This record gives sequence, structure tokens and C-alpha cells, in this order.
Amino acid sequence: MFKFIFATTAIILFFSTQGALQVRAEEVPKPTVNAHGAILLDAETGRVLWGKQEHSPLAMASTTKIMTAIITLESGRMDETVTVSSKAAAAPKVKMNLTAGEKIRLGDLMLALMLESSNDAAVAIAEHLHGSVAEFCAVMTEKAREIGAKDTLFETASGLDSNNDNHSTPYDLAIITRYALEVDGFLALTNTRSANFSSNKRSYSFNNRNRLLNEYAGANGVKTGFTNKAGHCFVGAAKRKIDGEDMQLISVVLASGWGQKGKSQKYIDSKEILNYGFNNYTYETIITAENTAGSVPVTRSRTVEIPYAYAEGLRVPLNAQEKTAIAVEVLVPSNIKAPIQAGDMLGTADVYIGENLYAKIPLFAVENADRHDFKTSLEKVINALFSQLTAYPVDIALPDFTTE
Repeated sequence: MFKFIFATTAIILFFSTQGALQVRAEEVPKPTVNAHGAILLDAETGRVLWGKQEHSPLAMASTTKIMTAIITLESGRMDETVTVSSKAAAAPKVKMNLTAGEKIRLGDLMLALMLESSNDAAVAIAEHLHGSVAEFCAVMTEKAREIGAKDTLFETASGLDSNNDNHSTPYDLAIITRYALEVDGFLALTNTRSANFSSNKRSYSFNNRNRLLNEYAGANGVKTGFTNKAGHCFVGAAKRKIDGEDMQLISVVLASGWGQKGKSQKYIDSKEILNYGFNNYTYETIITAENTAGSVPVTRSRTVEIPYAYAEGLRVPLNAQEKTAIAVEVLVPSNIKAPIQAGDMLGTADVYIGENLYAKIPLFAVENADRHDFKTSLEKVINALFSQLTAYPVDIALPDFTTE
């Protein structure tokens, strides 16, 4: 182990601010939304670009079904036939009016679930995959924990109000959705505009109720929701080219309002948030992986110093003001005692956006530095001598009698 005496080097990176970027970020109006809780998240990096009570637990209505879809898609059982139970058939509206004993493909139930938010489909899916809604919800909650959604509890597969504590936060729903966008089949499902299929009893026809798909350029998801408790909720997603690069943003609004006004307000809120992101943020590469960051002196070696490099790259969406407030603080030992192997971690590069620590990038040794001092030289001489005098090589290690 190395004895670390840290030396700090600060590198301030300034980015060009020409044209429209000369407007200071604080002069750009922040989103104004009616929602009680809301967030804007960059899908590529997971960076929160804006929030309003984003960590407050709130009822989430049918945005619950995003996780229902994740569990179902990841099961790999989309072509299985589901036999509808009487409990599923009795689920409250909104529903596709399934009947007890009806047989239907699991993948078709998913279309009803995500396009028109059918609650009987949610119950039928949950019972088919895990035997009961309660067991399915336990799996949903555990999956949320794995993703990083620590303040989310699923007590229903549909999101309906009852005597339950089914809740999440805008932040949790955003990171759940970020995960969902990478699940095979999820985007195709949420972007389906209409669907027609049949069970063993009847035919069904559904249209996607997500108005954002038709009203907002680049929209590609995700899920509407409403209950008397939750109000009108919406998780939206959109992808656009910004300075020639794809930017995928996720918006969440919970409790945007009630009644007919709230039904429209959730889309107004969502567009306001997404516009803020697309109009004010672009990606900047702050660190390039494996670029040399500096060098550190080496003791007890013929190597005087070894270079170190960034173990990871860092690309971040930034607004105009943030581009002039990036600092990279390199923390490495003042010197390192040999031996050193290429790839050994030597320290970190701490990246600040303004006063806030954003990321810690490991720094690794680029080259080897073999140990060379009196002790190691003597060991080599003695081992070479014994190797010549005996039939078997001997590896002798002397006690470390050197001083610091």
C-alpha cells in the first residue's frame, strides 16, 4: 500500500460563449409549472437539469405502469397465453373489459396497458407472471431499489387509488424511465400509435392516449396517469438533435391539476420543461478517457516520474453559465514509492460545476516503475548467487531495513 500525501492541483476549464450563449443562465427563465412535483433529467448522463420538489413522495397514478411494463418485458414471456381471472375482470375503469376465463396473449395485454392504461390488463399481467398482484408489486418495488429509486413503493400494478401507499417521487420516476428506455421493446411499445388484436372471445382496438407524441417534435414516450388522489400526472420523453448530437430528455410532472383543466395542464407543464432543456443545454466533453492528466515523482526507482491518465471520460449537458464554471481538481500523492504497475489507481480528478462536486474520475498509472534501492539490489545479488550454487532457485526477501 502507498503512503498518500495528497497534493491538489486545480485546472479551470473555460468554454467558448459566443452568440446566444452569452446570455447568462440565471437570466434564462426557469420552467413555470402547475405540477406539485416535477423534474427534467438528461437520459444519457442521468444529470438533473431542473426540478421542483423532485424528491417529494407523491401518488403517481398510472405512471406506475412504466414499472409494470419493465417487469413484463424483462420476463421474456410476451408470447405466453394469459387466462384472465375473475379478479382481473373485476378491475375498475379504465379497462378493456376482459372477462373471466378469457385467453389472450401477454404481449397484447401490454399494448392495452400502455396505450389506453387498462387496469384489468395490469391485474391479469401481474397474476400471470407472479401469481398475485401483491407478489408482483414486491418484485416491482425490489426492481425500483435496484435501479436506484429508493423512495418508491408499489402496492398496485395499475396505480389506482385504494387503501395503499403506492407512491414515488419525480426523481425516482425519471430514473425508472431512464432505465425503461434501454429495455428492449419499451420504446417500440410506447411509440405504438394504435393496435388491433384478438383474444379467444373478441377483437380489440386501441389508440395511444399520449398526446405528446402528436404535439411535440421528437416525443417518444412515455405514460399518462390520473386518479382522484394523484391528479393528472405524466412522464414524457423526447429526443432531438442539439448542435448535431442526439439529446434524450425525460420530464415528469405529478399533480399538474384536476378535472379537464388538469388533463391539458400536464402536457403544458411537460412541454415547458422539455423546451427549457432543449433550448438551454448542450453536451460538453470535459474529460477524455485515457488522456494524460499529469505526472508524479517516484521514489526508490530508477524511474524519476510516471504519467497518469483519466480512467474514464466525462461528457455533461451544460447551460451557458455552467460552461464558464467548470473546475477539475486533480488529487494525487506528492510522490509514490515504487514498485508501480501500469493501471494502478493513483488518485482522482474531482469535477466541479460551480461549487458542486459533480463527478470523481479515477486516475491510473500509464507506465510501470520497478523498485530499485539498496535492499532490492542486494536481494537480486544474493538470489543470483544462490541460484548458481544450488540445484533449485531460491527467492530470498530481506527485511525492510531502509528508512523513510
